Amino acid sequence: MKTKRVESADNPEDGLLRDARVYLSGPMDFVASRAAEKATGWRTRIGQFLRRLGVVVFDPWEKPEIRAMHDYGREGEGTTDVRVAWTYKGGEEGAAARAQVAESFWPALHIDLRMVDTSDFIICYCPTNVYSVGTPHEIILANEQRKPVLFVSPYVSFPTLSRLKEHLAKDAEGSALLEDLVSQVPIKENKNASPSFWYMPLVGGEQFFDGFGFDRYRERFGWTEISLDKNEEDHPPQKPLLPFLEKLNRELPLKWDRATKKFVRNDDWLLWDLRKHQAGASVVDAKQPKPPKRASRSSGTPAEKG
Repeated sequence: MKTKRVESADNPEDGLLRDARVYLSGPMDFVASRAAEKATGWRTRIGQFLRRLGVVVFDPWEKPEIRAMHDYGREGEGTTDVRVAWTYKGGEEGAAARAQVAESFWPALHIDLRMVDTSDFIICYCPTNVYSVGTPHEIILANEQRKPVLFVSPYVSFPTLSRLKEHLAKDAEGSALLEDLVSQVPIKENKNASPSFWYMPLVGGEQFFDGFGFDRYRERFGWTEISLDKNEEDHPPQKPLLPFLEKLNRELPLKWDRATKKFVRNDDWLLWDLRKHQAGASVVDAKQPKPPKRASRSSGTPAEKG
């Protein structure tokens, strides 16, 4: 895979995240609009933010070029259109049709899992109201390799649904149809942004976030408004991801130890220090925060010197 640096870091200091590799995991199949998700979704913003810190970003919408395998595994707006050819017909004809549909997505799956495998950590955005299968697979793969997973579980509410219920309040038949729809979909709010139970032990309590915190960075990056902005305006994140990433560039986060009931060193954060050589690179050590500079004795006040 070939990678390239798109933007250099704002801070000339060598932060912990410089040259780190991150994969952006989250639903792609059953989102409201694949076109909008690819063009202006959360991955686009997170990618811009991280590249400013010198991070190598693996985005499944923008898969890396593969040497001698042009466009292998690339996805677009029409990638899922092949699903219309799926059939449960028996015999050779049905088996051949299913095999063709199933195998058509293998290159994308292959590349996405390889990007997870290559990454130092992954960032996941997984609303509880959006169906996803690839995302749990990627999280489990990262977990098995003891790679940190930073998981954004947003607040989920449906204000339009409330307005529709009010609109149909005097329409018994319409209200009944709406209730049937809510139960069939199902449409469930998540008012405290809690993640699904299965994710909790996989990710760990300290690596969940209830939003990105886009608002404080929109002017800096020139981001145009999207639906996520409205959601974070209505439900301001208590623990946003982007400020965490800025701090992560300076110091490694701790983890909560249930046995000792205190925060301890998190040895899952292995950010390799790759020193360049004439050909290739070698792993020197895992990155560690730089110790704070100590003031020289001569710089103290007279009282301090005395």
